[in-house]
Amino acid sequence: MPVRRPRPSAPSDAVVVEATRAWVERAVIGLNLCPFAKAVQVQGRVRYAVSRARDPEGLLQDLLDELRALAAADPALTETTLLIHPEVLGDFADYNDFLDVADAALEALGLDGTLQVASFHPRYRFDGLDEDAIEQHTNRSPYPMLHLLREASIDAAVAAFPDPAAIVERNLETLRRLGPEGLRRVLAGEAAR
Repeated sequence: MPVRRPRPSAPSDAVVVEATRAWVERAVIGLNLCPFAKAVQVQGRVRYAVSRARDPEGLLQDLLDELRALAAADPALTETTLLIHPEVLGDFADYNDFLDVADAALEALGLDGTLQVASFHPRYRFDGLDEDAIEQHTNRSPYPMLHLLREASIDAAVAAFPDPAAIVERNLETLRRLGPEGLRRVLAGEAAR
């Protein structure tokens, strides 16, 4: 596979991964938005993959490659993959449309029911909420990304947590309590006040 180099204005893979890793550690784990994330992060079982695709077709190919790789990987070594794509699907509507393509890719590979794709984007928007609502940040990440997860891991996590629906409510309350300035401080690595 040829090496794809970022455009001169695009951040390097190292910068993309570091920003994403910081977000995972400060927001996802630090705010306990996902109570299941800490163990796999600490154990080094999260794969951070950067796609240099510049169009949806290139991203689809990278997604197919990463889905195959995750399905073949030993879960003790790679539990989950964050496929970060800083150069394509920056528009949330286009990204949201691509999620149907991602689901079709799972089916085409026969991995539907084995893996699943979760969505994170810097401009993530839930229907019915103002674009600037703090609640939007439950799914906002530094760069557009597709989170590839094992269904078995999700099932085990849900079975271990007595009320998975409470996670969503707790996350919303955490973000509301922090407010925009508190969240900014957390994401910047400062202590929230």
